[in-house]
Amino acid sequence: MPTFSGFDFIQTLKNPPKIILTTSDKNLALEAFEYKSVVDYLVKPISKERFDKSLEKLEAFVPVLEPISKENTTSDFIYVNVDRRLVKVNIASIYLIEAKGDYINIKTQEKNYIVHSTLKKIEDKLPSNYFFKVHRSFIINISEIIDIEDNTALIQKDVVPVSRSNKSELMK
Repeated sequence: MPTFSGFDFIQTLKNPPKIILTTSDKNLALEAFEYKSVVDYLVKPISKERFDKSLEKLEAFVPVLEPISKENTTSDFIYVNVDRRLVKVNIASIYLIEAKGDYINIKTQEKNYIVHSTLKKIEDKLPSNYFFKVHRSFIINISEIIDIEDNTALIQKDVVPVSRSNKSELMK
């Protein structure tokens, strides 16, 4: 990048993520660690062992989510009213909830459930350490996030909008 360096880019970020820098110039390593967001500095060519060590450093900064238990105990499922029937839905299988007018669509790996309810009511029933309201119309299971780009998140095969006001909280 002849006119714009990686350091210039880091300075443009309001809330920079944890960063591993790669370069062929080892003389810039000291400057790299002046940035709080820089976790490691790799000099090319990069060996597999050195790359793995760098990822281990990065993992120390990333909170680890324990998977939601797949066993059906009373705290692992919710009941929703579908066509005047109470249906038991395993919380671990829910990956996305979308508001559509007076209804919500609960998407699971097995099936989708259309429920006459508000997003707020269902949000109160879900564990907040796994589910996050990313937009006024969407709640996602954060352990199912595949990709976050700009103001969208990829959850399974669904691209979900992320509001500007919720993006920084989601990134944490």
